[in-house]
Amino acid sequence: MTYRNKDELAKFCISEGANLKMGIKKMDSLRRNVILIVGKDDTLAGILTDGDVRRAILNGADLTESLTKFMNKKPISLDCEQANEESIKTIILTKNIRHLPILEKGVLRDVVFDSDLQKEREFIRQRKDKLDNPVVIMAGGRGMRLNPFTQVLPKPLLPIGDKTVLEIIIEHFLSYQVEEFYLTVNYKSIVIKSYFEELNPSYKLHYVDEKKPLGTAGSLKYLESKFDVPILVTNCDILVDVIYPDLVRHHNEKGYDITMVASLRHYNIPYGICEIIDGGELKEIKEKPEYSFLVNAGMYVVNPSILSLIPKDTFYHITHLMDKVKRNGGKVGLYPISENDWLAMGEWEEYKNIEDKIKSFTSKMLNT
Repeated sequence: MTYRNKDELAKFCISEGANLKMGIKKMDSLRRNVILIVGKDDTLAGILTDGDVRRAILNGADLTESLTKFMNKKPISLDCEQANEESIKTIILTKNIRHLPILEKGVLRDVVFDSDLQKEREFIRQRKDKLDNPVVIMAGGRGMRLNPFTQVLPKPLLPIGDKTVLEIIIEHFLSYQVEEFYLTVNYKSIVIKSYFEELNPSYKLHYVDEKKPLGTAGSLKYLESKFDVPILVTNCDILVDVIYPDLVRHHNEKGYDITMVASLRHYNIPYGICEIIDGGELKEIKEKPEYSFLVNAGMYVVNPSILSLIPKDTFYHITHLMDKVKRNGGKVGLYPISENDWLAMGEWEEYKNIEDKIKSFTSKMLNT
């Protein structure tokens, strides 16, 4: 079979001397869910997946630690002598993996991704686990930060290309066989309902009408006692590349009452940062430091039992609900994702730059 040339293969690789932060950035730049770690003479030392990164962050890993500490040192691979189209296809489909390194006496010669199997791409998409949980999209806000557009259109109907924000969010759930959605609506709700009535989609929409603005969680009160499985809740101005059934499994296995999806964000300070002691003495200057934070991505898994904690007809944010859950002895957890797995469009500058970004983002999601 034909292999990628050395330069093309190198795009997917990183040295085993790299640290975890470098590995995360490499993974982000590739818009893949894996990187290959190579040692001397291009031997494969291991692979690092988005799942490995997630576990490392949840366990409090220092991003400056060597990524070899967190990689899978014995990934499924295939020897060159056995590598042909049929054997590669069989391993990827039967082992349900997304990447298969091809080795020659331990040396990395190529990597095949499931998305490379053109004839099987539709099957691969269909093999995704079904999401058996209700999906609630919070679509009632005024979108004040997107004025003047939202003076005319409600935020969920802002166009990105030839579709609305809300349609794009829904389409990503459709690939997990979700057929019904609950939309909480308030501002310009008639416009939203009229748009989808004319669109006449194949999926079913249920509207949860807020009589007044109720914040990011207040309208969930109307769904109390309606469900007996965890609810997936998302804002209407974000796109998150998450394998939704994995997110729900994580929530259940950890025994959380609320799980918040959190994006790892890296920020560079373009100046020297001064640290002082004793009322003004300079201790040191850190030149152009970089900081990493986990930020709220606007997607949650919520146990239906805690909806009783939300006060009726009261402006109430999801952060208020988290605080109340913790005060009552409950558990609030995180599900970390890469910064390239999250697109936010809640502010004007974000929205202006969203169309170009969403093309590559959507392509990545379809190949997941």
